[in-house]
Amino acid sequence: MKKMELIAAVAKETDMPKVQAGEAVAAVVETITKQLADGKTVALTGFGAFSVVKRKARVGVNPRTGAKIQIPATKTPKFKAGKSLKDAVK
Repeated sequence: MKKMELIAAVAKETDMPKVQAGEAVAAVVETITKQLADGKTVALTGFGAFSVVKRKARVGVNPRTGAKIQIPATKTPKFKAGKSLKDAVK
């Protein structure tokens, strides 16, 4: 499902015009993004939790040349599914 399909589904489910549904979806995504950028966690009970994890710097290997390269430390988003979501997918 792509973003436009999600907006259409939200509009249909809530009897809301597509424009408003699009604004709502955009607001949710933007809010989650801002919270993660600030290093905070966003937990939606039953659905899951978005968080930020830190990856340590490490040495990797260039697959073409076999040369060792230094991979810097970084932060990356993580999603952990909640029990209700896991059960629904089974």
